[in-house]
Amino acid sequence: MANLNIVDAINLGLKQEMQKDKRVVIFGEDVGKDGGVFRVTDGLQKLYGIKRVFDTPLCESGIVGMAIGMSAFGLRPVAEIQFEGFSYPALDQLITHASRIRNRSRGRFSCPLVIRCPWGGGVKALEHHSEAPETYYIHTPGLKVVIPSTPYDAKGLIVSAIRDENPVIFFEPKKVYRAIKEEVPEKEYTIPIGKAKIAKEGSDVSVITYGSSVRDCLKVAETLQDKYNLEVIDLRTLSPLDTDSIINSVKKTGRAVIVHEAQKTLGLGAEIIARINEKALLSLEAPVERVTGYDIIVPLPKREDLNRPTEKRIIKAIEKVMNF
Repeated sequence: MANLNIVDAINLGLKQEMQKDKRVVIFGEDVGKDGGVFRVTDGLQKLYGIKRVFDTPLCESGIVGMAIGMSAFGLRPVAEIQFEGFSYPALDQLITHASRIRNRSRGRFSCPLVIRCPWGGGVKALEHHSEAPETYYIHTPGLKVVIPSTPYDAKGLIVSAIRDENPVIFFEPKKVYRAIKEEVPEKEYTIPIGKAKIAKEGSDVSVITYGSSVRDCLKVAETLQDKYNLEVIDLRTLSPLDTDSIINSVKKTGRAVIVHEAQKTLGLGAEIIARINEKALLSLEAPVERVTGYDIIVPLPKREDLNRPTEKRIIKAIEKVMNF
């Protein structure tokens, strides 16, 4: 076992998949010689050469369009979009083509590509560098959406994403890229896409979250441990959503708080509440609370933290459902 952060864990997963499967190719802006803006692909070009790890022009639509063509004809492309806010020019390729190829061809073609992308705020970056645009992709049938929160999960999920026969959007929470280290097996392993994880078991309230907010929620659970016993659910995959894990937890605790960085309106929290109301309404002891980003463009660095779900805001929501 090695003690790795998320950057190193994803790098190891990519390295091992490239060694195992010659169809895997990696490309994007600065991913080759420089190893990507966060160095996630560092060293891979030296190992596998410029034909399998290469830099592209600054053209996100072209990057994704090329990945679609490669995947439809037998390769396993892993394309990096340098920041999540730069993915919008590629929405046409993802929504119009990547997500529909299997249906359009009636199964003759599949689109096994991975779009990797640093995601979320918390690093005081510029506009288009700190966003949480997952709703666009969750809402698109045919795309899978994955956001790991720990090094162990990051390695297992990137391997599963590469091997999946469907297009996978793989968001990497940049706030915790290097903030967390844990033991990660050097041997090959996978984590199933579509399965949530109970990051902490509890009995009083279900805190449902993903990405860098998992760490914040676990800190809150520790802060409140003498008062409330929180169950923290790390969704890991946003589409397909593990509804069973959510419902089972809510039926056990009777209360729920949903935490995510994305804007409140039409964020994933709204869908989770709808599913809870459909399947566990009579188990609820209080209305479900949401702690989210506000319905605004992500503020520039000085005010960025005011927009994110802070531990203080999460605690306030928990107190509200516990004292309803």
